[in-house]
Amino acid sequence: MSSALTGLCRYPIVQAPMAGGASCPELAAAVSDAGGLGFLAAGYKTADGMYQEIKQIRSRTASPFGVNLFMPQPGTADPAAVEVYRHQLAGESSWYETPLGDPDAGRDDGYEAKLAILVDDPVPVVSFTFGCPSRDALAALSAAGTVTVVTVTTPEEAQAAQWAGADAVCVQGIEAGGHQGTHRDDPAADGSGIGLLSLIPLVREAVHLPVVAAGGLMRGAQIAAVLAAGASAAQLGTAFLVCPESGANALHKQAMTNPLFARTALTRAFSGRPARGLVNRFMHEHGPYAPAAYPEVHHLTSGLRKAAAKAGDPQGMALWAGQGHRLARELPAGRLVEVLVAELDSARAALAMGGAR
Repeated sequence: MSSALTGLCRYPIVQAPMAGGASCPELAAAVSDAGGLGFLAAGYKTADGMYQEIKQIRSRTASPFGVNLFMPQPGTADPAAVEVYRHQLAGESSWYETPLGDPDAGRDDGYEAKLAILVDDPVPVVSFTFGCPSRDALAALSAAGTVTVVTVTTPEEAQAAQWAGADAVCVQGIEAGGHQGTHRDDPAADGSGIGLLSLIPLVREAVHLPVVAAGGLMRGAQIAAVLAAGASAAQLGTAFLVCPESGANALHKQAMTNPLFARTALTRAFSGRPARGLVNRFMHEHGPYAPAAYPEVHHLTSGLRKAAAKAGDPQGMALWAGQGHRLARELPAGRLVEVLVAELDSARAALAMGGAR
């Protein structure tokens, strides 16, 4: 890895912060111990919940790790559209025998309290999703010795991150599983995201920051490709989701390679923000009608998703997955890092031999 990320890990492999339980202390510690960079996802947790998980990972590994924060969201949702969607979900509420959540349960995800903890008790890396922090916030983390990374999906977002003082950018292609980390949720731009191998050079032309590449990466040869395109490291989420250390629901893990879930799509059905997941009944029935309203829709459907998981029904769950999900391998996280490194070395050797001909 280069620049601010140098020395944090032996290999250019980052485990993506997957909110909702997958990126737990066990997974992050296993990846970091194996020479990658493990990440805790602080999204949807309280500040104290995040801090307790940081203490857990510190008890499991002395290796560097990262923590990911969600940026507070502007109140731009149309309340009338949210109410219409609430009525549409009434049948789901009856089916799963659980009430719909309060769409006004909060939109800042405890950001300021989490940031204060991370400044006061620093971790090696902090990354941000759904926006760019203020210059003061990034400067405070930098003064505490923390490397900062901002998730971006366009060259313009990368320029905003550079201006704010980020140490690196995580460049997320349209292939990525889970939420698109756009800084501004623009419904007019739905489905118009840029593929990773096109986005990397566009960002590299726009800014002078190290790039962590994310989006559908599942094999070492793909890591070699993004490094050749100019990235300093590769971030993988879906590849690690099925590991035994992952905190993802067992139904979610099984669905990754289940032929019944053959494709992914971007949807607002579960959260009100574009996110890529396996196409299931809930996405098919409600996706076309879900409003641009995050986190209102996330709060609205939270209980439904939990009830579906409890009932053993993956058709009602948010099965986040990248486009390469069928390539998932159920390996221990440390072993997966070893396999990816071996594949990366083989791919690099093949490229070197080809270039020598």
